[in-house]
Amino acid sequence: MELATSGGGFCQACGREHFFAATELARKHARALMAALAAEKRIDFAVEPHRADPRFSTDYLFGEARGQMFGVMVCRDQAGRMRVRRAFSCQYNGEWLVEGWVGPLFDVGEFKELTCNVEARVKQLGMEIGRRETRGEDGQQLRQERKQLSRQLMKDIHGLYRLRNFKGETRLLADAFTGSGGIPTGVGDCCAPKLLHHAAQHNLTPLGIVEFYWGKENRSQTREHGRFYSACQEKCAPILGFLLCGLDKIVEGKI
Repeated sequence: MELATSGGGFCQACGREHFFAATELARKHARALMAALAAEKRIDFAVEPHRADPRFSTDYLFGEARGQMFGVMVCRDQAGRMRVRRAFSCQYNGEWLVEGWVGPLFDVGEFKELTCNVEARVKQLGMEIGRRETRGEDGQQLRQERKQLSRQLMKDIHGLYRLRNFKGETRLLADAFTGSGGIPTGVGDCCAPKLLHHAAQHNLTPLGIVEFYWGKENRSQTREHGRFYSACQEKCAPILGFLLCGLDKIVEGKI
């Protein structure tokens, strides 16, 4: 049995909740994508089979890394033509950008520049902590430095995210997030936020979005291969309200 797909959340900017719903047309295109994934066994459809990159094989999704979410959005461009966009959650085998797929909510070049040196230092600290503990030395100071570096890096990474809605407004992730507590890792990296941000950037009007899981079931056994799922509450709902703001007016023809 397929699960209904939908999503939404509260928007602080206008004080209202906004939602998107699945459509049968979006499900149809999602099933076509599933069929392509099963037949091609890769996600880099934009290149000829002989030029396929092994990193983009779907074997990756059935191994130790396990599966991940994929999303399909049916939308209308400014000329009234029907368009289809697709996205995968987070990175695919370490890559943020794959031709033919919607990218993340930040500049990948800026991301790599920000994370490269810090991640190398965090890794170095981990090795030093291991050596010192082996020799019975106190590595508390090094552990504290690693913890602070990791926290600051996550804060800096969140600062790269720019969320655009259908009113033409752009906000930082921290300003759009409505959840309680800190921002969880991975917020903004799911399929629905990627697709909505892309649509707002490119003057596309979403008509339906569906998300499905492809690959080996996750460790918590909450995701099964080939099943449709709604947008998650923990990471997506706190930003979907802002991302969807203004879409209802466009659909009604008031913008």
